[in-house]
Amino acid sequence: MYALIYDEFDPKKRNKKIVSVHKTRKTAEKVQAKRRKKLGLGFLKDHTRIVWVEDRVCTGDTITPDRFDTLSPDEEILEREYDLDSG
Repeated sequence: MYALIYDEFDPKKRNKKIVSVHKTRKTAEKVQAKRRKKLGLGFLKDHTRIVWVEDRVCTGDTITPDRFDTLSPDEEILEREYDLDSG
């Protein structure tokens, strides 16, 4: 399952709060976009991100990095994302 988590990218703050849980990445992306619009946040000011979680989790739970991954096992990095990250 996919989870929208709040992540300030601070190594000292390992616990990440789960904002919402979704069956598909597409649904999670829609919810994230709606949240940004509602709060008036741009991409850089929104500290949420979508992650893959194997375990059963619920909205409001906290999760540590060892329990989630950026991609699900069947997802691949899109070429355009790879190009952005490589420089």
